[in-house]
Amino acid sequence: MILTKTVILKIVNPDNDLVETMQKYSDGMNYASSVVFQNGKTIGSYKLQNIVYGYLREVIGLKSQMSCNVPRQVSGCYKTLKEQIKERKVIWKEITFSPYSMTLSYKRDFSISQDLVAITTINNGRKPYEIQSYDNAQQYFDGTWKFTASKVVRHKDSNHYFHLSIEKEVSEKELEETSNYMGVDLGINYLAVASTTEKNCRFFAGGHIKDIRNQYKSMRRRLQSKGTLSARRMIKHLSDKKQRLMRDVNHKISKEIVKFVIENKVSLIGLEDLKGIRENKVRKVRKDKRYHQSSWAYRQLQDFIAYKAKEAGIKVHFVDPAHTSQECNRCNHVSNTNRNRLKFICKKCGYENNADLNASMNIERRTRDFGYISLSQGCVSATQTNA
Repeated sequence: MILTKTVILKIVNPDNDLVETMQKYSDGMNYASSVVFQNGKTIGSYKLQNIVYGYLREVIGLKSQMSCNVPRQVSGCYKTLKEQIKERKVIWKEITFSPYSMTLSYKRDFSISQDLVAITTINNGRKPYEIQSYDNAQQYFDGTWKFTASKVVRHKDSNHYFHLSIEKEVSEKELEETSNYMGVDLGINYLAVASTTEKNCRFFAGGHIKDIRNQYKSMRRRLQSKGTLSARRMIKHLSDKKQRLMRDVNHKISKEIVKFVIENKVSLIGLEDLKGIRENKVRKVRKDKRYHQSSWAYRQLQDFIAYKAKEAGIKVHFVDPAHTSQECNRCNHVSNTNRNRLKFICKKCGYENNADLNASMNIERRTRDFGYISLSQGCVSATQTNA
């Protein structure tokens, strides 16, 4: 299977040529976007390229490859918008692009080594820019990784970074009759609870994370009550700090989970399919509990688990999340009264367990059922196991 990754490298010496090229690129994106918007419906990338290519080249002054990248990127954004419209999340609108991001094609728009990235600019052709050398990034220049379309991005700290996209093929473990499966439940009291077919379990992060989230909630509430300019700035600062905290914690927990997977020789990890679940759940949760329900990047944690598992050659399957926390793992009785905060007590058979552990066991069972069906059919579809 193909493993993809984005390596973020700081550009040490950005100049006006790079900034102007990014501005021109965003001008081209916005022009192409206006064409699609005025059309009233999505336009395929090839057709859009035929419409806007001349203008991008002759009027805006983009290079040939950039003039091909722009319609592909804009067309893709409107296809995403179309899907969101189908789900009634948004309405048809014109998409605008800032001059803080530019997509480049490998070899045609840029070339890269461990210390330098050469980028095609509008005014002075291909120019070399120094990139900050990170020890952990050296491994990606050993010749085993393939470079693909990447981006120059201006971050919130006003520095420019090169988002290098790379990929390589890794071996994938095959499911066997004696496979050990694992279910992972994500939640509030514990960010993750894992349970295997062999009844090994582990709880990841708990009270101290919840305490930190409560602290951020209290600070945000106090600052919102003030309503001053400095208070709004501090809220923004806290939001950025919290995002960095979430990313760091999610990285660490996902690493521990995959380590637990390897130790237990698990061949298939089960996660809940969280697509759209945030909007659905928040409406059903009590108002005073909604902050905890929606304030953690659970999907990000899932992505980290899936990526690290894939890097280790382990498959991931996303199961239907319906009633995983309300279903009895012993008799399969489903009731919203089975769970009472941290406790799970089945009203039918009397089975008792930790509520999050019971949910992870249900996820493991559904994952195991999928594994058995896949084994009986003689294959596991990559589209079924990877989101």
